[in-house]
Amino acid sequence: MNCLQLAIYHQLFSKPASYSYPHSLIWLHGLVAADEHGAIAGDNLSRNVESSIFQKTGCNNNLLSRLIERSYHTAPANISSSGLQMESRPKYYGREFHGMISREYADELLAGVEGAYLIRESQRQPGTHTLALRFGHQTLNYRLFYDGKHFVGEKRFESVHDLVTDALITLYIETKAAEYIAKMTTNPIYEHLGYTSLLKDKMVHRLSRGRTEPRRVTFQKDERVSETTVCISSPLVRRSALKDTPEKQCSYDKIHNFKVHTFRGPHWCEYCANFMWGLIAQGVRCSDCGLNVHKQCSKLVPSDCQPDLRRIKKVFSCDLTTLVKAHNTTRPMVVDMCIQEIELRGMKSEGLYRVSGFSEHIEDVRLAFDRDGEKADISADAYADINIIAGALKLYLRDLPIPVITFDLYSKFIQAAKIPNAESRLEAIHEGLLQLPPAHYETLRYLMAHLKRVAMFEKDNLMTAENLGIVFGPTLMQPPEQNALTTLNDMRQQKLVVHLMIEHEDVLF
Repeated sequence: MNCLQLAIYHQLFSKPASYSYPHSLIWLHGLVAADEHGAIAGDNLSRNVESSIFQKTGCNNNLLSRLIERSYHTAPANISSSGLQMESRPKYYGREFHGMISREYADELLAGVEGAYLIRESQRQPGTHTLALRFGHQTLNYRLFYDGKHFVGEKRFESVHDLVTDALITLYIETKAAEYIAKMTTNPIYEHLGYTSLLKDKMVHRLSRGRTEPRRVTFQKDERVSETTVCISSPLVRRSALKDTPEKQCSYDKIHNFKVHTFRGPHWCEYCANFMWGLIAQGVRCSDCGLNVHKQCSKLVPSDCQPDLRRIKKVFSCDLTTLVKAHNTTRPMVVDMCIQEIELRGMKSEGLYRVSGFSEHIEDVRLAFDRDGEKADISADAYADINIIAGALKLYLRDLPIPVITFDLYSKFIQAAKIPNAESRLEAIHEGLLQLPPAHYETLRYLMAHLKRVAMFEKDNLMTAENLGIVFGPTLMQPPEQNALTTLNDMRQQKLVVHLMIEHEDVLF
């Protein structure tokens, strides 16, 4: 039995029989009784992770877990009112409500009882309520709110008792370990163990954790033409003038999608390896990969999220980078599969991408991708009309939460399209492309190469690069703020940007 379990046993059995144990401590007791070898395995920490955490911190040095145990000695004590009429009390408060009493009288009622609390109505602002709580030999006053749940800050509680219990734990920890909390992120376990070790049970592999430099295309090569050496130094140069080199697999950075989370049972931060305290909303969890950390630690975690396929519920409307990282692909499967199918049997189809397929069938394709992923059947046997596949591709691109040309680069491309000089305009578009996230860049590069091939069949399909720009401009470029007037004013520039990217695909990418 390890020292943390011994501390839990001491905490459990040193209390009187009437003591009401916190839920998390009862949960721990069940684990202690069930595991004779002392391996506490939370729902997110594997045994090897726990072992690594204790090797780093040591149970004797894990100040936060010891302080949390001690904080339970200060239990909430409801100071009941006896004389207040029931009808004058808000229905969501109990006997802890004392009506309109002064701050001084509340202090007098709470004096001498650590953890004691009551609720009073403000004398200065009738109708508003204050939680008075005794801690550290002084009375603390908090504005108390109710909207179906009780809260004084971000956290919302089912009962005032739970709110006070959480407050006492937090106050105790932040009072006794303020210096430690301020420094607990300076030597993170995240850096020592690596993300793969921490999330061994959650992922199959990791892509590179290091931050990659922004993608840059530099061309300065000697190319022999007619036995004459020509130095190509322009930042825009046709690929045909360069030697063919194998394409490298991109390593994509992705920020974590952290959301406030309530953990059931004891949890340790997977960044700093310290205990996560509180009754609810003890920290944040990445909804894409499941990483659990303190809220303050989330600001320090690198942009190395490796999405877990089990957490990706759908393909359409999923963030582009999230999808390609989850499936370890260069581009979204929808883009690859639809383009391959279109190039197989639809390049000469009149009005390709302009003519719409039946919306019901396009919706069927969407559902097939969401349900079956790369196994979705979009063959001619399933959908004879190629316009259905083209429509599904446009729908996928249109429904991305972050467009292929991202919101933060939208204005840069619009301004580039307004440059009168043709060469400078291409230079500006090229610079914008280099700032795209790698997954977005690769998707756009692949799509533009495809659309250029479509335009090569314009005699059959009647789709020129300009026509394709009209179709794909609003699909690939969307303003950050959905404003009808802005969208209308920018349509010409949207069309021109896509038109130029198709026409000069071999220069820009």
